[in-house]
Amino acid sequence: MSTLDVTAPEPTVLARAERGVGHLTLNRPRAINALDLDMILQLSAALDAWEHDPDIDVVLLDGAGERGLCAGGDVRGLREQIVEGRGSEVAVFFRAEYALNARIAEYPKPIVAIAEGVTMGGGIGLAGHAAVRVVTERSRLAMPETRIGFTPDVGGSWLLGRAPGRTGEYLALTGGTMDASDAIYAGFADALVPSDRLTDLCDALLTRADPATPAELVLLFDETPAPSRLAAARPWIDDAFSADTVAEIVARLRARPEAEASTTADTLAELSPTALTVTLAAVRAARELPDLRAALAQEYGLVLWFAGTQSDLVEGIRAQLVDKDRDPHWNPSTLDAVAPDLAADALAAAPTDPLWGVDRDAD
Repeated sequence: MSTLDVTAPEPTVLARAERGVGHLTLNRPRAINALDLDMILQLSAALDAWEHDPDIDVVLLDGAGERGLCAGGDVRGLREQIVEGRGSEVAVFFRAEYALNARIAEYPKPIVAIAEGVTMGGGIGLAGHAAVRVVTERSRLAMPETRIGFTPDVGGSWLLGRAPGRTGEYLALTGGTMDASDAIYAGFADALVPSDRLTDLCDALLTRADPATPAELVLLFDETPAPSRLAAARPWIDDAFSADTVAEIVARLRARPEAEASTTADTLAELSPTALTVTLAAVRAARELPDLRAALAQEYGLVLWFAGTQSDLVEGIRAQLVDKDRDPHWNPSTLDAVAPDLAADALAAAPTDPLWGVDRDAD
């Protein structure tokens, strides 16, 4: 007689407390810990429980598996919601995610995020706003949203708007990947700790002696990063990406002598003209905003605008992640065909329900 296997599925977020450390581990390693709504709610609940717990002094955030902290949000699920007309579910997901992003930034206890391996999109929303942001030689950080016909969110526009020179525009438009040196230079990370020292760092957090703070402990394992390629590329990046429009950026890139500038122009030519146009305006608008919450509110309006009015988002996800033919058909297909007021209209789009209510959602 066979025995029915009733083994419960493993939790997608592991939350445990030990010696003053609240430890959160994203636990979907086969999906590089991509976030779904339930994971976001679990993370939020743990932070709620630990905020006033006198036995918790610091929160540690990391990801299970060898591939990375978090590859982003569940964009396949997002596509299904849009295609099936479940717009209210789109709003529910992003409201919860953005509340968590703001919560991490404002949390009264230090959060130490280990951005090991792949940390992109929604992963930046978790790690990028933590009090102490650790990268390793294996880290690969990016805001790759334009590659699916979308725009950087989860507070990414806030970080990008504050990157040195015009590297924010460059990273936002191209979706380019940062290594540890680039991430520290661009303001997405604070310290480089070798992968083989992460266990030692975690042990140090558990055994720390007052008055050592998490930031001070990280410095015990910190190594000086190699020179950043972004820093070296600033002359052509700043020249090209200071142009007023995407078309002018591409023209300046074509006119530069650097081979990487020409390659960057080729990359932009493959991406959604709508996504590029809106993203350029969004990063520059975020640069003038007063705080992260304001940037998240701007992003929330843009997300609902894309989901509700723009076919490029559905098409980009299809081409990159569903059919994987890498052959998206953008509409419009060229920068010349983009309406002159497109970006202004997108930024002016007001959600029916603002992201932050009068009580700032009491999150």
